[in-house]
Amino acid sequence: MGYKMRNDIVNLLGEGKPILKDNLEKGVHGITLNDGTIVINKKLSPVQQKLAVSHEKVHRDQMMRGDLSYDDENVYWKGKAYSRKNMKEGSKSLEWEAEAYRKQ
Repeated sequence: MGYKMRNDIVNLLGEGKPILKDNLEKGVHGITLNDGTIVINKKLSPVQQKLAVSHEKVHRDQMMRGDLSYDDENVYWKGKAYSRKNMKEGSKSLEWEAEAYRKQ
């Protein structure tokens, strides 16, 4: 008996955390949740989705090693809090983003 696979689950990572596709706000290619789940903007082309997954996997690794976390107010990088209020999230000038862009 066959079944239809849900389109919103792309792949399972080795640790059992899914990569999901969803509508994200304009300009956001992907996010990594604090539990290690990666969410990719389903409006991206297949090539852009692949790059976004690669980029978000770096953030997931940063979280796993304890360098990166966040809440509604701040991003925490290597023990230092950075306010999200005026931050241009995704900017290549942020240390955690610079690493993700280099490694994607």
